Amino acid sequence: MSDLSSIEMSSVDRPVNRFQVNPVNHKVNETVQLDVPQEVYRRLVNSDGEPLEDDTFNEDATEILNKQNLQRTQRQSIKSSFRDKDKPSRFKDTQSQTRFQVAPQNEEDSDDSSGSKEDRELLDNEYDTKYGKSFRHFTREALPRLDNYRNIMSIQAAYRPTLDELHNATLTGKSASLNRNQDPEAGNMNGALKFGWIKGVLVRCLLNIWGVMLFLRLSWVVGQAGIIEGFILILTTTVVTTVTSLSMSAISTNGVIKGGGTYYMISRSLGPEFGGSIGLIFSLANAVACAMYVVGFCESMLDLLRSFGLSIIDGGIQDVRIIGCITITILLVIVVVGMEWEAKAQLGLLVILLVAIGDFLIGSLIGPKSDVEKAEGFVGYNFTIFKENLISDYRKENGVQHDFFSVIAIFFPAATGILAGANISGDLKDPQKSIPKGTLLAILISTATYLLMVLVCAATVARDATGNLADMANGSFAFLNCTQGDCHYGLQNSFQVIELVSGFGPLIYAGCFAAAISSALASLVSAPKVFQALCKDELYPKIVWFAKGYGKNNEPFRGYVLTFIIAVAFILIGELNLIAPLISNFFLGAYTLINFSTFHASLAKPVGWRPTFKYYNMWLSLVGSILCVAVMFLISWVTALITFAAVLALYLIVAYRKPDVNWGSTTQAQTYKNALISVQQLNNVEEHVKNYRPQ
Repeated sequence: MSDLSSIEMSSVDRPVNRFQVNPVNHKVNETVQLDVPQEVYRRLVNSDGEPLEDDTFNEDATEILNKQNLQRTQRQSIKSSFRDKDKPSRFKDTQSQTRFQVAPQNEEDSDDSSGSKEDRELLDNEYDTKYGKSFRHFTREALPRLDNYRNIMSIQAAYRPTLDELHNATLTGKSASLNRNQDPEAGNMNGALKFGWIKGVLVRCLLNIWGVMLFLRLSWVVGQAGIIEGFILILTTTVVTTVTSLSMSAISTNGVIKGGGTYYMISRSLGPEFGGSIGLIFSLANAVACAMYVVGFCESMLDLLRSFGLSIIDGGIQDVRIIGCITITILLVIVVVGMEWEAKAQLGLLVILLVAIGDFLIGSLIGPKSDVEKAEGFVGYNFTIFKENLISDYRKENGVQHDFFSVIAIFFPAATGILAGANISGDLKDPQKSIPKGTLLAILISTATYLLMVLVCAATVARDATGNLADMANGSFAFLNCTQGDCHYGLQNSFQVIELVSGFGPLIYAGCFAAAISSALASLVSAPKVFQALCKDELYPKIVWFAKGYGKNNEPFRGYVLTFIIAVAFILIGELNLIAPLISNFFLGAYTLINFSTFHASLAKPVGWRPTFKYYNMWLSLVGSILCVAVMFLISWVTALITFAAVLALYLIVAYRKPDVNWGSTTQAQTYKNALISVQQLNNVEEHVKNYRPQ
């Protein structure tokens, strides 16, 4: 056999089958063998493989060398096109190549081929998949890589593309240097201010729950509903808010919660249609709630002015409008200054609020300090008064005959602050832990406070009192007889009972001011934050202008101005009892969808539904959703219908526009589940000529 044939056959094993092509190892810098005639090859090389110095064959040698250079250039081009850019640099150091090798190899690699023995062993054991036995191993697809199956939290883990990068080719150029293992609490982007669960959720929720209703309407609720129905009323609102908080906690611990709070959770769970509609409604509800808290502040301020015989214009609704517009303007300035100042103001207001509540409890133990206080209905702890206030006594006021549901409609805003922490989820260090812990603790503390204050009011203050000192002659209780209809004091007739019972009245005014201002601040911050997140998703036309943020905290200044305008419009109404029922229905609508989101996610069981918060139940969430709808219609069926009509209209707008978003909602999971069930049911369907379809 020829020399060329003997050289090649000595370097390979015998093929296993007739179609198998075995690799031939050559050094990297070795001249590539070409298929040339054996006669020409003998004339060019000697028996040792060295070129002969014979001018007779210079033309043949030149032709062969030109072919070698051309083929080498082509091979280098092919190698560069198949180069694996993600391969670790230590695995580029190879000492040998096969004839059909397509892995990258250049001069730098050949220079570094003298790597350590450890690297060579790693190459042979882990990454040496390129030494295939046949052509079927050589493909344009990426070869298996052991690093791809490492722990994703490991530093050595290979970069894996996200679903967005796989779906969108324009994202494949995204830098792989992103730190995917970054601690969310380690560094705040661009120095943005982040809050923990106490300052960001607990304090904010408590201040939003303890609003003006605590000081201005809780005693009135006791006078109307009594102790028994008052407890039922408060516990009903607590059940609604607790179930909603459990559902919200499940959603918030199922993944990363970004800015947008309630809107973000609902839209990513039920889809853009429900999320967009309730996001807009919830933003409006917070703006109106801001107006309600400011009006409550104005009522308390007017009572303080009346005690000194002062007024601005008429001592009534006109004064409320003037004071309200000035107050909301000051609040806007505080919010625009920044979240840090707003958080500091919240802490100061909480201290004032706690001192005021303590002042009320201490005053009830001290008892009436003068006959004037006793004539106005505050008699101290008295079992007779307690028995009279045990049952309800609903009355007609301003042309409205009150009942249990009309009273709960007015009181319910006192329990609607549970979403204050979730609404600023983008400003929290760890929303998944902060939201459940802070919200549930705030509900527990506020409910205990309400129940305690109901007992104190019912045991110390009469429903009606004349305030006439002459009726107290000889120690009689004639001042409690209001048959003539001239009583202006007592639980039913005065909204300043909390101040009457307190040990030091000015502290109660300070607490009422703090409650109103803190709740108004929380609503003034929540509404623009939710609306900004909604605008960023561009679900509705002509609102993307409000999505722009300013400063390191991405403050929605444009949203602040819009919320300010809406709040001023409702402040001009000037009547607290007219604004409260409207807000109650808006908030209940949001609570309905939060509960339904958890129920639907548990029912559809998508792969991604794995909340770390385990204290929830799908059927409890469904009951909570039904309860919210029932309370909406019992409070005001007209307002409930208006709310549902608004949600439906906004839903249809998003459904018609078909926004290009893919958030992995539970509706998509339910569609897949329904299709799978239908396909499985076909196994039990007998074939019939009428329904036969070729497969």
